[in-house]
Amino acid sequence: MAKNFAQRLVETLEKQGVRRIYGLVGDSLNPISDAVRHSQIKWIHVRNEEAAAFAAGADSLVTGDLAVCAASCGPGNTHLIQGLYDAHRNGAKVLALASHIPGMQIGSTFFQETHPEKIFQECSGYCEMVNSADQGDRVLHHAIQSTMAGKGVSVLVIPGDVSQEEVGTTAFSESTIAAGTPTVLPDPRQAASLAKAINEARSVTLFCGAGVRDAREEVLELAEKIKSPIGHALGGKMYIQYDNPFDVGMSGLLGYGSCHEASNDADLLILLGTDFPYSDFLPTKNVAQVDIDGSHIGRRTTVRYPVIGDVAATIKTILPHVEEKQDRSFLDRMLKRHHDKLSTVVEAYTHDVEKHTPIHPEFIANLIDELANDDAIFTVDTGMCNVWGARYITPNGKREQLGSFRHGTMANALPHALGAQAAAPDRQVISFSGDGGLSMLMGELLTMKLHQLPLKCVVFNNSSLGMVKLEMLVQGIPEFETDHEHVNYARIAEGAGIKAFRIEDPATASDILQEALAYPGPVLVDVVTDPNALSIPPNITFAQLMGFSKAATRTVFGGGVGHMFDMATSNLRNIPRP
Repeated sequence: MAKNFAQRLVETLEKQGVRRIYGLVGDSLNPISDAVRHSQIKWIHVRNEEAAAFAAGADSLVTGDLAVCAASCGPGNTHLIQGLYDAHRNGAKVLALASHIPGMQIGSTFFQETHPEKIFQECSGYCEMVNSADQGDRVLHHAIQSTMAGKGVSVLVIPGDVSQEEVGTTAFSESTIAAGTPTVLPDPRQAASLAKAINEARSVTLFCGAGVRDAREEVLELAEKIKSPIGHALGGKMYIQYDNPFDVGMSGLLGYGSCHEASNDADLLILLGTDFPYSDFLPTKNVAQVDIDGSHIGRRTTVRYPVIGDVAATIKTILPHVEEKQDRSFLDRMLKRHHDKLSTVVEAYTHDVEKHTPIHPEFIANLIDELANDDAIFTVDTGMCNVWGARYITPNGKREQLGSFRHGTMANALPHALGAQAAAPDRQVISFSGDGGLSMLMGELLTMKLHQLPLKCVVFNNSSLGMVKLEMLVQGIPEFETDHEHVNYARIAEGAGIKAFRIEDPATASDILQEALAYPGPVLVDVVTDPNALSIPPNITFAQLMGFSKAATRTVFGGGVGHMFDMATSNLRNIPRP
């Protein structure tokens, strides 16, 4: 029996291994949701399509597989846009089904008419409208192939009437989707130029991003040979920081340790698999960059030695031609500075913190890090939760951390956690949710409850837009409209039927968090935290304040750094003694 396009679409998704679609049913989407009803795919009903796109992005990043979100015509699919921007910039493999008004009505200012094929162009690598069932079979293949090839989000715009048309040909959707990670070898001349630059430099620093995910051993081997400090962007933290004897911390607005100095004081800085956006933190004097995507090279700072290739393959290519350096004085000096800098910020957040009320947010973040499972998945809201995640979540090679690190939107942590938990039901998922972010998409607590997703939503509740307040303060602008009336999120969660805890006394925090993490279902933990945790320390100089966009940032934030201090101490002990 002939199948309509909606049925063929869902059948194709099943063959591609899709097990979940995140979205809201209704209107022009009804033929597709009805086809899902007759399939093995589970519909994850969210309260806002924005959350559907966030969740699908997290699902894909956790599994590495195709994830799908869907929305009805007009306002329904325009709600997707925020989450799709995030998924696209994070490199998630997401197919968005944006249903549309009936084809014959397009261009007539029909009820709920938009032009999604135009709207979604900037947040996708492939975006096309299905004009007929047979053409839809073709563009469905193209859309899936594009996102699985690493081109970012794909969007199919599907008029509701086309979904019900019979498909006459399946030639394209029967194709096998190519989904692999190629090894991109560097151009021999570029590789030779980089090796020569390393040999000529007295000191070298490696700065790593997310592109070192599959190159950890190669990076450490190169650092050992050339006695190089290793710094990282937030994107590289989970892959390179742990058990790293060359670690000097992180650069950028959330930076800490001696990474900034190591990057700027070295004779040669090598950017490895990073599109680190903050040019003010990067030198221009002598920089090399290795990236699998050539379009990334040289768009953040002046690059003298560009290499197009994946990081592991490039290091393997140059390593035999790199001369071993005997002088490790630069490395040792940076390790000592790193230790000294971390030691000066730890004390403020470890002395009598169990008695401090309102509660230090750093204290809670550190406790969660200690209590969480070794393979936990953390999601962090944009804002100060990003700071706590960057500084207190300890990587170990098994944990994962998801955030809106490139799009920088609020409200991402809870919907990211929904997708991560749905994709990995046997792993512990913990969201670091700011009260500002949670309040934006608070309806997704109902999604968490409806599907009994056992994630743990920890709310850092300081009744303030903390990061915005800090941005104002360091720019010399009086804070304005950053504080808001206090909300008891535990009571709201309880009203939705969710197990909830509230922490106001730091002495109770450890016991409550242990109970919450052990609970087998969805949980919200509402922690009343200190809104003044961001206050600029009194010893900040005017020059440092004006230099916020550079090295003074880590002092302005003034937070502790969790277990990184222990590693810095260990690395310091490993420095050879004369």
